[in-house]
Amino acid sequence: MQKIKAIRIEKTGGPETMALREVELGGPKPGEVQVRAKAIGINFIDTYHRSGL
Repeated sequence: MQKIKAIRIEKTGGPETMALREVELGGPKPGEVQVRAKAIGINFIDTYHRSGL
């Protein structure tokens, strides 16, 4: 299994609740593909998820 770095929101709250973690990336299942991304954006709606709304 391949390991990747991910920002995880582990509880509700402010930006301090986000943590950089190394997680295992499972392979694609039958009928799926895996896409490599160099950068991912964050949207305003993500702040709502973090705050528990």
